[in-house]
Amino acid sequence: MPLPTALGRSLRPLVLLAAAIGLGTLCGSPAPLLGQPVALDGAQPPTLPETVARDALGRPTIRAFRLETPLRLDGVLDEAIFSEIPPIQGMIQVTPEYGAAASEPSDIWVLYDDTHMYVVCRCWDSAPPEDWVANEMRRDSNGLRNNDHFGVLFDTFYDRRSAFVFYANPLGGRADYSVVDEGSSNADWNPVWEVATGQFEGGWVMEMAIPFKSIRYQAGTDQVWGVQFRRSIRRKNEWAYLSPVPQLLAGPMAFNRVSAGGTLVGLTLPEAGRNVELRPFATASTAPNTRPLDTGLDLKYGITAQLTADFTVNTDFAQVEVDEQQVNLSRFSLFFPEKREFFLEGRGNFDFGRSGDGGGPMSARTSDAPFLFYSRRIGLEGGDRVPIEAGARVTGKVGDWGIGAMSIRTGGDDDLALPSTDFQVLRVKRDVLRRSTVGGMVTHRSTTPGDGGSNQSYGIDGTFRFFENLAVTGYLARTEQDSFTRPSDSWRTTLELAEDLYGVRLELLSVDPDHKPGVGLARRTDFRKSAATLRYSPRPAGLPSVRKLTWELSLDYFEGATTRQIESREQRARFEVELASSDRIRLDGTRSFERLDRPFAVTPGLSVAPGDYPYQDVRLTFQSGAQRRVSGNVSLQHGSFYDGTLTSLGINGARIVASPQLSLEPGVTINRLDLAAGRETQQLLRWRIDYAFSPLMFSSALVQYNAVDRAFSTNLRFRWEYRPGSELFLVWTDSRRTGFQEQAFVIKATRLLQF
Repeated sequence: MPLPTALGRSLRPLVLLAAAIGLGTLCGSPAPLLGQPVALDGAQPPTLPETVARDALGRPTIRAFRLETPLRLDGVLDEAIFSEIPPIQGMIQVTPEYGAAASEPSDIWVLYDDTHMYVVCRCWDSAPPEDWVANEMRRDSNGLRNNDHFGVLFDTFYDRRSAFVFYANPLGGRADYSVVDEGSSNADWNPVWEVATGQFEGGWVMEMAIPFKSIRYQAGTDQVWGVQFRRSIRRKNEWAYLSPVPQLLAGPMAFNRVSAGGTLVGLTLPEAGRNVELRPFATASTAPNTRPLDTGLDLKYGITAQLTADFTVNTDFAQVEVDEQQVNLSRFSLFFPEKREFFLEGRGNFDFGRSGDGGGPMSARTSDAPFLFYSRRIGLEGGDRVPIEAGARVTGKVGDWGIGAMSIRTGGDDDLALPSTDFQVLRVKRDVLRRSTVGGMVTHRSTTPGDGGSNQSYGIDGTFRFFENLAVTGYLARTEQDSFTRPSDSWRTTLELAEDLYGVRLELLSVDPDHKPGVGLARRTDFRKSAATLRYSPRPAGLPSVRKLTWELSLDYFEGATTRQIESREQRARFEVELASSDRIRLDGTRSFERLDRPFAVTPGLSVAPGDYPYQDVRLTFQSGAQRRVSGNVSLQHGSFYDGTLTSLGINGARIVASPQLSLEPGVTINRLDLAAGRETQQLLRWRIDYAFSPLMFSSALVQYNAVDRAFSTNLRFRWEYRPGSELFLVWTDSRRTGFQEQAFVIKATRLLQF
């Protein structure tokens, strides 16, 4: 469809977004008066020429310095400024010796000019370079976090809730992500920035240059930001921070506790400009049901300093990697994480009712609570792609109000019997107290598969955090659909007390039979859930090789929402040993009960008859430290399962580092089922190979084989960021199973234009 036509057909559902844009323009928080003092959450600014000061609690306030000329990024600190200005020092361990000074010194400078923020670190290291853990070059790879690295967090509006994070390793591999309301990180936020690294006798150097165009901030004199630094020395399993963080968050997750950061002063920041980004793209494809040649456009516009609008026309996600296959032995739907960039960036603004479990992809895979908004309901139907004609969204803040508004139109698909559909989502939440929020969400879908009627969902939620370790969360949601005679509700409340030594979590969850959010996901309906978890986690001082011991007991109890009879119950006992090497050994014992009112097909060839089934199993897991050249999780499970037995072997999260450029990630799942209906062995094999030509050019291959479906798939991807923010993708996909074969080759090129 031509771009103007597609955009025109989408104007009607964009009324919601126009209202949000107008609200942001009219009500956006005004810039502070020049020279207006800001209440500092920590020490008073250091007295020149000092660069850091700490209060009685150890909270730092550091000073940034303005440059008259741009900093040269070459990994060599030979500019006069590095001898004229004292470095920021005093990093503090969170592990292995909580509260102790970092074992290796770090000299840090924060600088800026008219166009860039600069962060420079001279990372001293007493070990020779061959002992450093630096084996990953790919941008945004999970492996970077398990390398030696240095990073910075900027809370640019000093709200102590949300921030931008940048970090890099000695090879120049870089990663970035954003944090909203101290929730799960959004690693798919991909701003333009540069980094250079180098070595010297006694350590390594990292120089970052972050364009002001890549972040949101308030212009003017005497601006104040929140700031935090993190350094990881992985051979020692050491994590150090500039500002003290709770010991419970030991490791990388402490970075997301924005409120624990320090304060950055000395900033006189330039006007942000028009803050407009255009990203046209073109594709050439051999995939079925697609145009051989096509074009599209993404546009980003900064409405205010804190509010951003995104528009997309004729959207194409051909460069996105295929889903990793999963084995499902439960009675309920699987969760597949979102991978499409348009839906990933700013996703924290759309989290609803999930602050108790972080809202991230891993917690979602096993969460029983419905999602009021699940972006994979847009543009995907039963695993098939549905064309997205156009869409827009607004994300950010207006004063103390967080806003997420989205409107998207998908085209019809005759093969799938789907008409054109409009999707709208509006999310608002209000900051209250120091770290708490209250809010609401409304979603609308104009047509739904099957009956074709519209669906509306709406709800309110709240997260209340008290002190540093107590959180109370809850939500109440309702769905309405044309084919239903009455609305259907869902509600949830949780209480969590999380100390380093102990933890308690209580949950009540209720989902009515017809609770079906049309732009969301309900893995399970018609139930009431009561759950409790108790944890005790001492750090034995007399065992130097052991970092932590954990005992945990939990109970999940489900009964029917209408019948009030028990449907299932799961009792778990866990014992885990975390070693100083960061290896972990875990033993889980589970006693389960399931009531089946109808036959349950465990696999296409094996079914379980209706009845009551108590069973139990034991699982042993070994997780090697991710900093090793060979790492991963190996688990062995055995026990009864419904009317038979289950033996399972799994290798997950594995990584083999052949060189800084080449890594391999094998995955194996083997389930041996011996049930009354027969025997079957499930096999799922996965192999990922990644090769980095440079930090901005890399290729990957994902090969999967599912013996149950006799499905074999290959996905080959080449990605090159040929200039900042502009990329070239080459993608080959081959999917085969009995009686079916599909192949596709795609070339996609994007170009970033900033104004």
